[in-house]
Amino acid sequence: MIDSTHSSAERAEVSTVRESGRTSVLVIGGGINGISTFRDLALQGVDVVLVERGDFASGASSASSHMIHGGIRYLENGEFRLVRESVEERNGLLKIAPHYVKPLQTTIPIYSTFSGILSAPLRFLTHKSGKPQERGAFLIKVGLTIYDTFSRDGGMVPRHRFLGRKKSLGELPSLDPRIKYTATYYDASMHDPERLALDVLQDGRAAHPGAHALNYVEAIARDGDKVILRDRESGTEFSVQADVVVNASGPWTDLTNDALGEDTKYMGGTKGSHIVLDHPELLEATQGREIFFEHSDGRIVLIYPLKGRVLVGTTDIDADPREVPVCTEEEVDYFFDLIHHVFPTIPVARDQIVYKFSGIRPLPRHEDTAPGFVSRDYRIEVDQKGAVPLVSLVGGKWTTFRALGESLSDVVLGLLSRTRTVSTAGRAIGGGREFPRTEKAKRLWVQENLAGAGARADRLIARYGTRAAQVWEYVEQGTDEPLAKGDLSTRELEWMVHNEMVSRLEDVVLRRTSIAFTGNADAEVLDEIADALAPLLGWDRARHDAELDQTRQLLNERHGLDIQSRARG
Repeated sequence: MIDSTHSSAERAEVSTVRESGRTSVLVIGGGINGISTFRDLALQGVDVVLVERGDFASGASSASSHMIHGGIRYLENGEFRLVRESVEERNGLLKIAPHYVKPLQTTIPIYSTFSGILSAPLRFLTHKSGKPQERGAFLIKVGLTIYDTFSRDGGMVPRHRFLGRKKSLGELPSLDPRIKYTATYYDASMHDPERLALDVLQDGRAAHPGAHALNYVEAIARDGDKVILRDRESGTEFSVQADVVVNASGPWTDLTNDALGEDTKYMGGTKGSHIVLDHPELLEATQGREIFFEHSDGRIVLIYPLKGRVLVGTTDIDADPREVPVCTEEEVDYFFDLIHHVFPTIPVARDQIVYKFSGIRPLPRHEDTAPGFVSRDYRIEVDQKGAVPLVSLVGGKWTTFRALGESLSDVVLGLLSRTRTVSTAGRAIGGGREFPRTEKAKRLWVQENLAGAGARADRLIARYGTRAAQVWEYVEQGTDEPLAKGDLSTRELEWMVHNEMVSRLEDVVLRRTSIAFTGNADAEVLDEIADALAPLLGWDRARHDAELDQTRQLLNERHGLDIQSRARG
């Protein structure tokens, strides 16, 4: 943790909230579901303050598989409501967030015709895992047919198709030649989850002057109708009075409730880890598709081309939210085994891993239910024993964040005796507004809005969507120098500080950009960005060096890097 004695003065947004000391709704937790609820309430004109003890979308929301998906496997759990909602929300996000959410062709390699046909109904009825067994073609065909019926109204993605071995290997020649079939269907990719969350947040902030979002501010206690907050940057403690408190802190919901004086046992999260490989041969083998399947141990796993790298995941292991989740060497061995299972002729080695990440899914308490069969649906708990209602969110997933935010907001509006005035359904998110859908439309948009950007235009559009026009206008107004081997620039960084609530070096490297994810966060790049940030954020030398040390430590311990400090002249 950064020593507050080396921190900058209290931030303006924090000062505004501290001086007011009052809001209608306090949302604790700045992951995607807290952010979605914040935006929804702001759109209704409700005064709302969101606090997040880290950076926005830095917890469970940053550790996702980068997918927006209907959850075909949830059919076997009998969660038809969730699958229907997930598919509808996936189709909706393809329309309202096209800058970050895009159709993803997904292929399942299949090794048998009828495997799992007897065990699946038993799993459906008991939610016990039993003996792991890969799914056969018949079972997958039934699941995808049901899945397609949920997609019918949206029409945003094609229906599934089945191929035999010969045609499958014709399309994907590096696949295991022992396969009998492949099934191919469409879900959606989400190439920048943290930036999508930030766009939702910015829309909320812009919707209502009484909406304020604070990162690096934690809720530490409750006193009647007030919650005591601590700004982790300045060390300031202050209280905010609220009519309703919403706990949307994901896997940490019970720990947050404990700090607020309530003993709850709602949560039972599981750890999911991923690795990112710089592996051109494996990238080529995927042919731009996600390879998605059930491994022999019953876990759902994926091999997924993303940002010129290959993302491989995920595990599903019971986890303690009080412990920091990390991707272990055993999990890496597991991922290598599954790559070999699908692409047996492609070697992989540890020196091809450029990034690892791990997070805890915010799943409900599940006692003896196998982790893979714990419900991915959400529920809302309301406790009205205290001076003000405490609303706790249990569960929730990335795909359904919009609908979840609306449901949670409706509960809060009921407690406030207010009615909904606006729906977020079909409402474009951030840089998804007027986003060009075809290559021709994109070229025209670039000519009109990013003239002179040259090769940077594609990166700016990928990072900001149509908000790139504002960024480029700002960049052109001053002297601009490249940073991070051209993945960033001094003026763009300045824009981020002024407009995207950057407080720390890690915010830039891990969440405002993909520098760490793609393996480009070396010692030189970190030094360069820290040097550029210091005058923008008022850091003295001690704070500058502390930022470098903390970010190096974070990347090395949490993300599997080996960055050493550079000798400075």
